[in-house]
Amino acid sequence: MKRFILLLSLVFVATSCSQYQKVLKSSDTAVKYSTAEKLYNEAKAGEGNTKKKFRKALRLFEQIMPEYRGKPQGQRLSFLYADTYYELGDHYLAGYQFERFTETYPQSEKLEEAAFKGAKSYYNLSPRYDLDQTETHKAIEKLQAFINRFPESERLDEANELITELRVKLERKAYEIAKQYHHTLNYKAAITAFNNFILEYPGSPFREMAFYYKFDSAYQYAINSYAYAMPERLTAARSYYEDYKRYYPQGEFTAEAEAAFSDIEEKQQNL
Repeated sequence: MKRFILLLSLVFVATSCSQYQKVLKSSDTAVKYSTAEKLYNEAKAGEGNTKKKFRKALRLFEQIMPEYRGKPQGQRLSFLYADTYYELGDHYLAGYQFERFTETYPQSEKLEEAAFKGAKSYYNLSPRYDLDQTETHKAIEKLQAFINRFPESERLDEANELITELRVKLERKAYEIAKQYHHTLNYKAAITAFNNFILEYPGSPFREMAFYYKFDSAYQYAINSYAYAMPERLTAARSYYEDYKRYYPQGEFTAEAEAAFSDIEEKQQNL
């Protein structure tokens, strides 16, 4: 019985493949359209091997797109084409095709969905924080444009969450660059970098760490100075300690900061 079912399945698959190949080689664009849409709908519904069905649908869409340009079916076909790229995870082409769709069909009932998926495609292209963030900036720009264009959208909360996530990624990159200066003992550059970070990202989750490491950079810079430069640098470090304590009186780095501050006081008294 099991062998019979397996054999029946193999015959069905072979027949389906054969039929698909016939459609693929056919010159009948209407048949290609209906077959592609059927495959797309089955894949969206989660029937069978969805990725395989999306890929098959895409091959047919690619063949017939030029034939339907400017025709009534062209609008739906353009959306399905872009969405198939999106479902397959090809975010470069999905973003590009959704942008083309929104520009070509500004009155479409699918406009909002296309605009959101186009913006989210750029979000999906954003790399990890330690790489070049050009795509991240572009994604924020596209998502903000979506929010501005559709302020009543039900997708608004998700768009805002995505923007927040991307901004935190940019903040982390800036913070890690400043911290790298600190860890490589380039304290003067670290102070400047942390100061710029604090000014640029006032609401960042890395803000307390930036305040502490700015103070610690100034402290290390002072105690490792020549004697003639130490008084001025200790005074600067002291002011950064006061900044940290003002904003974070019970902060995560309170113990470390107070230990360094005690050393500053002792050195200033000796000087």
